[in-house]
Amino acid sequence: MIPALILGLVVGIVLGLVGGGGSIIAVPALVYGVGLSTAEAIPTSLLVVGASSLAALIPRLRGSIQWPVALIVGAAGIPAAWAGTAVGRFLNPEVLMLAFAIIMIIAGIRMLGITSETGGSCTTGNTVWRACAPKAVAVGLIVGFLTGLLGVGGGFLITPALTLLLGLRMKQAVGTSLAIIVINSAAGFSAHLSGFTINWPIVLSFAIPAILGSLVAGRFAGKLKDQHVRTAFAVLVFVVAALVLITTIPSLLTA
Repeated sequence: MIPALILGLVVGIVLGLVGGGGSIIAVPALVYGVGLSTAEAIPTSLLVVGASSLAALIPRLRGSIQWPVALIVGAAGIPAAWAGTAVGRFLNPEVLMLAFAIIMIIAGIRMLGITSETGGSCTTGNTVWRACAPKAVAVGLIVGFLTGLLGVGGGFLITPALTLLLGLRMKQAVGTSLAIIVINSAAGFSAHLSGFTINWPIVLSFAIPAILGSLVAGRFAGKLKDQHVRTAFAVLVFVVAALVLITTIPSLLTA
């Protein structure tokens, strides 16, 4: 329970600060730190991250969420999450973790490559739905599929997608990302309910510090500069990806 308490707190702080990245810690933490199987860790992660993201939304409810974008991306992600879950049941868990690490590295590189904050077709006050909606649907389908496939809430992909593809500014992308994570996590968790028994001691010991951490961190996040948030996000992604690769590649080579 002690690893679950500590790692849950880390997940919550990350979600509260950068609006994503909680799942990329939660899945490896539950597998390698708590000892759950990948099949158990994926739905547990979705439950914990969804609850923590909901808590992290509270400090951002006033003005930092682009709700139309959140609803479109989230709605498109629901059927995609179910499809990703169905595909994931036929794949090797170690291969999934390897894919997880590769996607994280790509996302981190893209975040470091953002040099300016420029508005796009989906920003508040300049929303051109003919240009915005197709992009938002595409983002929702991709992120939703990966949510079901890898057991992630999608924040580590949603935040870069909202800034790079939809033109949201970083602080707005963080709040919008949290709203989408809640929707995606609920859809992904519902797809995993069949045949899954919730381990409530693990869930609660992980979720309670995660929720508290996200609430506290969310209140400090607004004071951080966008560039600092992006850099911290990218560094976190690279560290977790490296840990996943170190533990996954030897298993694949000896299989």
